[in-house]
Amino acid sequence: MPLDLTATSIDLTRQICDIESVSGDERTLADAIVEALSPLPHLEIIRDGDTVVARTNLGRERRALIAGHIDTVPLNGNLPTRFEDEGGVRYLWGRGTVDMKAGVAVQLKLAAELTDPAIDVTWMWYDHEEVNAELNGLGRLARNRPDLFVGDFAILGEPSNGVVEGGCNGNLRVEVRAYGLRAHSARGWVGDNAIHKIAPVLDLLAGYTAREVEVDGLVYREGLNAVGISGGVAGNIIPDEAMVHVNYRFAPSRSSEEAIAYMHELFDGYEITVVDRADGARPGLDAPLAQEFVAAVGGVAKPKYGWTDVARFSALGIPAVNYGPGDPLKAHADDERVDVEQIVSVEAGLRAWLSGPGAR
Repeated sequence: MPLDLTATSIDLTRQICDIESVSGDERTLADAIVEALSPLPHLEIIRDGDTVVARTNLGRERRALIAGHIDTVPLNGNLPTRFEDEGGVRYLWGRGTVDMKAGVAVQLKLAAELTDPAIDVTWMWYDHEEVNAELNGLGRLARNRPDLFVGDFAILGEPSNGVVEGGCNGNLRVEVRAYGLRAHSARGWVGDNAIHKIAPVLDLLAGYTAREVEVDGLVYREGLNAVGISGGVAGNIIPDEAMVHVNYRFAPSRSSEEAIAYMHELFDGYEITVVDRADGARPGLDAPLAQEFVAAVGGVAKPKYGWTDVARFSALGIPAVNYGPGDPLKAHADDERVDVEQIVSVEAGLRAWLSGPGAR
């Protein structure tokens, strides 16, 4: 079904959501985006797999990169979309409405309508965000076309309840292991119980107080939690190995290397294996274009506690923020739904900034 870019951003959100695009199956939506944008003479269209880029080339002194992913987590009976009213609030219900097709709809509408923005804009809609990082379309695009990642400021349309969220926490997952000696459980004193030896790790995690760290004026709350545990051989054997899977969400004042070092310090004496790691991103709000953006959309910037692809822009030296409609708590939920007024307000904020003299 072709996309109607003249529709309201609310109706366009519904159109995009009703095109299923679970990670790995984004082609139909990517095709529809290319078909809708290709006739527009003010945009240069570039495609890399199922990632679509549209950019203006007006010779402006400054350029912003504005991005959003087009894939979703798997469905669970939550398509097609529908409208719901609750407590005087009107919602659009369905998979992708929050994470993050409402943000994509706003971006597509503005890309089509703003033929003479105050700054040059590179719009990016990418695939495979909801799966393993090595498949991420934005990362692939950065490797294949680094020339497209030239800009003064970046905005990622991740759900942020329509307020600016600067930077993001880093993310680290490690496996903490203890080793013992197998023995028959009837003669347990002969062995060395690895599950008992891992118990202090659980005690430490249960009593851990998360740090609150100020970074460039925003206070990030960290998190350190057990997210998995394994151990044991059989019901009559003293276990010789036990493992706790730990997830550390660390403030962007630390690098992933520093976060790993902290895990070794915290769990001294245990074997630690790094499973996954991703650096965070500092807020980037000291950049002039970022300050103008925050002033244009109103409100006060907040920290982003979760990890998002703003970190990819930050790693390339581009300050980046999150700004999109939708409550992050509803992302991936079976009752995923977005307040339609947030779609309208985010569109108005971005439009004002991109159209106004402050962006020139």
